[in-house]
Order: sequence, then structure tokens, then C-alpha cells
Amino acid sequence: MIEWTGFSPDEARQFLANKDKSKRDKRLSLKEAVQKYVKDGDNIGVAGFVNGRQPIAIVHEIVRQGRKDLTLSYQSAGLAIEYLAGAMALDESKNSIRRMELAYWAHEAFGISPLLRYLTETGKLEIEDWSNYNMSARFKAGSMGLPFIPCRSPLGSDMLQRNRAVVMDCPFTGRPIMLLPASHPNVGIVHVQEADIYGNCRIQGPLYTCPEIAMASAHTIVTCERLIEHKEMTRYPNRVSIPFFAVDAVIEVPYGSYPGNCHGIHYFDEKHIPEFRGACEKFRKGDPAPLQRYYDNFIFGVENNTEFISKIPADQFQYVQKIEPGIRLEAGFTVLG
Repeated sequence: MIEWTGFSPDEARQFLANKDKSKRDKRLSLKEAVQKYVKDGDNIGVAGFVNGRQPIAIVHEIVRQGRKDLTLSYQSAGLAIEYLAGAMALDESKNSIRRMELAYWAHEAFGISPLLRYLTETGKLEIEDWSNYNMSARFKAGSMGLPFIPCRSPLGSDMLQRNRAVVMDCPFTGRPIMLLPASHPNVGIVHVQEADIYGNCRIQGPLYTCPEIAMASAHTIVTCERLIEHKEMTRYPNRVSIPFFAVDAVIEVPYGSYPGNCHGIHYFDEKHIPEFRGACEKFRKGDPAPLQRYYDNFIFGVENNTEFISKIPADQFQYVQKIEPGIRLEAGFTVLG
């Protein structure tokens, strides 16, 4: 039998069947949401893609509160994972990651992840390797209540040596097919542009795998750029990307994915990301002081995301807003302005 991380499909099915799905006010503070739903040993489903619309504010709060022995499940990620890894590198007694189930961890144009190298080269991290499509499919299976999902990718590669997929002969074609185990995180963390107080979410731009992660997770914490009225949310029901019954907590946190980007709100901060990554690289090479100063200043030295943003030079922050085109909604369609 497979060893499940997070919930097994049967456990998830029973849990989600009994979950309160009523339409109720789900507003909490970020501190309250993390304290209530993120526990030591949890499998955390991290939404967003690389450094696009990553749930940075939630991750910063997880680091401040300290969580240990975590499994992180995600498709492709950068900053959210690097922040958790940096906290572990600085003090494993307060924050630690045991395992990752992933396709990609790096920063694309800004370079590879220094802390991926550090944690793997020092044997501190267990890695399960999948393709991007595989991880998306695993969350899709979880969101559909299926224990597994068939997939052709990546048959023919050596990735089967690095994950729990099973290959069998298809009962219909007789040809080999790859079976991927569903992913059911204990808690999913998601950042979106708009939500209402009940947890309905509207995502502008790419969806990535955010709806599937929210639906597959036992609990889901959502931060949003702005809370909107429920009547406005349901005015265009086809624009609801995540339904209210998949969400347990919703928090209005403007710029909750900064210094990554948020489509229609702000671009990547091309100064701050290299600053953080550079401190991680210095840690990997044996100098922990810059990374410790970064965390003391930007994470442990603040109470919330507003205070984090206030530490960024005003002209630098205004620039990332200026170069990202604004978005407005017209008759249910996204229009770039």
C-alpha cells in the first residue's frame, strides 16, 4: 500500500463530506488563520506558479509562528518555498521542512534556488520529483475525489525512479499507462485578486493550479487583494474561480504575493527578489549574516504584510505597480487597460 502524505483519499473523502459547507462569514486575521489551520507535520499545498501570485504573506506568517516537519506540495514555486527554506536554514528548531513533492523550485529569470542546493546537498530534505503536468493532475484527482488519475506523462523518462507513480497496462488499450496518486494536502494556501466574505474567489489572469489545490485540500486559507461585495461576486458567476465551500478562511491582504507578481496589480520586484536570493546564496556559501539580517528586518521585525511593504523604498514599490497593466471587468470578460 502507498504511504500517503497529508490525507489519504478515503480520509479526505470522509473529512470533506462532513465539512461545514454553509455560506458564512469566513473573515479571520492572518494570525488567526495560520494558528487555526496550519499545524506541525502538515502537508501544505502551495498555490501560484514560480513567483506568480504566490501566497507570500501567508508564508511569512507561518514563519513567524514557526511550523516544523512540514511537507510542501506544489507544481512550480520560488519565493514562497525559499522563504520557508530560509527560515529552516537559520533555525531548524522553529521552522523545518521534511519533504517536498514538486516539479520545480527556482526563480526563473532571477536564477536557481540556492537553498534547494543547500538543503539537498546537506541531506536535510526528502524530494519526490514530478513533472508540472503530473503535479497538476495529482491535485486534479484530489479535487475530484479520485484516489489516482491516469496519465501518459512522463513515461519514457527516469522520473519513475523518483516518485510513487505506478505503471500498468491500460484495460482498454493494452498499452502502458501511468497512475498518479491523488494529492490531498492538510491545508492549501492561495492568494487571489478578489474574494467575498464567504470565500468565493475571482482570479484574474492565469489560474495556475489554484482551484484544484483549494478543492483538494482539507482546509484552505485565502488572502486577497481586496474583498468585494457578494452581489458583485455573483454578478458574473462564470468568473468565480474557487467556490466558497472550498475555503475556510479569507483575509484581505493587499500585495499579499509581493515581491512576486500579481496579475493586474503589480509586477515582480526586480530589485528585491535578487536581494533576498543573494542573501540565500551567501548563506549557502557559508555566510549566514545577510540572510539573518533579512529575516530580522523583513519578517521577524514586522507584525504583518503592511509593515513588510512599508520597508520597501516608495519609488521601488510604485514602479512595480506602474509597469503592470491594470485590469477591469466588463460583462464578465477580463480587459487589459
